[in-house]
Amino acid sequence: MLLPATADEIVLLEAVRITDSRDRHLWTDTVPGERVGLWDDAQEVLALIRDIPASEPMRCFSPGYAIRAHAADGKRLFDIAFCFRCHRAVFYGPDAPAEASQTMDPTSAPALELLRRFRESAA
Repeated sequence: MLLPATADEIVLLEAVRITDSRDRHLWTDTVPGERVGLWDDAQEVLALIRDIPASEPMRCFSPGYAIRAHAADGKRLFDIAFCFRCHRAVFYGPDAPAEASQTMDPTSAPALELLRRFRESAA
């Protein structure tokens, strides 16, 4: 998966559980949800995300989890909402790439590890 150029500036990721994605068409700058974890191994998690291969998209886009990426100065760089059912990841925020929606293979090893981390944080 392609990440914005500012991904190298990330020092902290918030793991977010999205509890209601019905109004996702109204999301403009950030992904609403409950923070379930803080991941200070940000570059390790971003390496997982980079390694997720593309896939064929489906239609639902009902994301259950997201990350909020923060720089060392605390600035939020971007969010990524993940839908492991429809094979899509959508970027939001000030440093979101122009191609805001990307496909992903949710059955790939990096995607399964990312999902495991989300679930562990939300438990």
